[in-house]
Amino acid sequence: MPQDNLIKFQCSECKRINYYSHKNKKTIQKKLELKKHCKWCRKHTLHKEMKK
Repeated sequence: MPQDNLIKFQCSECKRINYYSHKNKKTIQKKLELKKHCKWCRKHTLHKEMKK
């Protein structure tokens, strides 16, 4: 898998990087926002894609 398609997800509450994923940057231009479980906050929070 190419490294340039790797994206990080950061918790919107505690600002920690909890998840990594891949996306096709040619088809998806906007930043992703997903509700994921944060082990530091111990609840489901909004995780936003951040820069490398």
